[in-house]
Amino acid sequence: MATLLRSKLSNVATSVSNKSQAKVSGVFARLGFQAATDEEAVGFVHCDDLDYEHRQGLQMDILKSEGSEEGGEPPLEGDTHYQRDGTGPLPPSASKEEGVCSELSGQGKPKITAWEAGWNVTNAIQGMFVLGLPYAILHGGYLGLFLIIFAAVVCCYTGKILIACLYEENEDGETVRVRDSYVDIANACCAPRFPALGGRIVNVAQIIELVMTCILYVVVSGNLMYNSFPNLPVSQKSWSIIATAALLPCAFLKNLKAVSKFSLLCTLAHFVINVLVIAYCLSRARDWAWDKVKFYIDVKKFPISIGIIVFSYTSQIFLPSLEGNMQNPKEFHCMMNWTHIAACILKGLFALVAYLTWADETKEVITDNLPSTIRAVVNLFLVSKALLSYPLPFFAAVEVLERSLFQDGNRAVFPNCYGGDGRLKAWGLTLRCALVVFTLLMAIYVPHFALLMGLTGSLTGAGLCFLLPSLFHLKLLWRKLLWHHVFFDVAIFVIGGICSVSGFIHSLEGLIEAYGANAED
Repeated sequence: MATLLRSKLSNVATSVSNKSQAKVSGVFARLGFQAATDEEAVGFVHCDDLDYEHRQGLQMDILKSEGSEEGGEPPLEGDTHYQRDGTGPLPPSASKEEGVCSELSGQGKPKITAWEAGWNVTNAIQGMFVLGLPYAILHGGYLGLFLIIFAAVVCCYTGKILIACLYEENEDGETVRVRDSYVDIANACCAPRFPALGGRIVNVAQIIELVMTCILYVVVSGNLMYNSFPNLPVSQKSWSIIATAALLPCAFLKNLKAVSKFSLLCTLAHFVINVLVIAYCLSRARDWAWDKVKFYIDVKKFPISIGIIVFSYTSQIFLPSLEGNMQNPKEFHCMMNWTHIAACILKGLFALVAYLTWADETKEVITDNLPSTIRAVVNLFLVSKALLSYPLPFFAAVEVLERSLFQDGNRAVFPNCYGGDGRLKAWGLTLRCALVVFTLLMAIYVPHFALLMGLTGSLTGAGLCFLLPSLFHLKLLWRKLLWHHVFFDVAIFVIGGICSVSGFIHSLEGLIEAYGANAED
């Protein structure tokens, strides 16, 4: 017994000493998607921190050492487990011995209930970008309302099939979880010929979405401040610069614990904004312009509305981690149903009521339509929310870029941006500041909230929510699918592809035209 104890303690000490040298795998899987989803999934961040603390505990090291003593193979590199401290993924045998791990630790792995999971999904798909939905109704009419419902149904379905791709049947016919992230699924689909190609595609798409989200926050901050105080001799570009100056401390972030403190403030700000807008719209119910809601669409601008609506539903990237942290994963489907039904109803009502109030005068950000007496107050709440939400996607994008370009061992493109003591080097900090400045420059030269949102939704939103989940589902589970599942997957892939290409082209054309008009001015 004493010999076994000394052996385990020795293994633990060896593991701890090697942690700083091990490669980090899965940063994207647990951090990148979480913030992408967006701006307010901070409650899940706290759960992720608890999960991280549990993984790096003594019991995990002992479990890994026992697996190696039994002749198990060493863990493979890949995006399978999120380990911020540098430890690699657990061996395959670890999942079978979770009970042993729990007994050693005296407590189980921190889990979240279906209600808590639903809260995080709701925060992700009902964020501040719903303020652009009335503008989508302006160009789509009743078809825009139908698209809000259709997007909710499709995103709910693709979220479920994405989770189904995490599971496979073992030799005993039991369904077991063999993958942990969106990246794992993508890599499995491209294996064995291109085992890392799928993960890289997902990573690139997520980085684009994260950076574009940061740009949108700067754009909306400058736009709202300019419209809140039109009499001040300050241009929208100047307001964007002021907002970015307030965001520069984001370059010094070391973890998400500091960011998670803003979760309650973001939620409160969003609640106040929605209540004020809805209350004002209801006060003008007698003047609602029902005759302005069209049955026809603006062929040139409606594809942009598609991207706006799709972008407001993006949550697929963090669903694998969310489902893996649920106390009862069987409740995942039910949770997805009621969260997307609620989002569909609330978004549809909000977009319709707001459009009926201002009709053809509806602006890109609906709060700009409010009278000056309350516009400044509402916009200040909205700007505060945007500034508090910016660190999440920014930190996620930074982590993905650092791990893939600077800390990927022999495959790293550039030298490590961290010193031996774990501190960020000066040039590494400079690159972070440069990313903040890049979001500012994009916001200055392309200060169009709706067009940027439509472009992002068409490019990455449609890909991550429509195209890739249906494609992966067909590739991994082809032999087990019923005919109607195959039909749905193919239909979603085709429709999503058409919407994505059309929305991207029209959004890009709109941005080029707007940029040309600004250059002439």
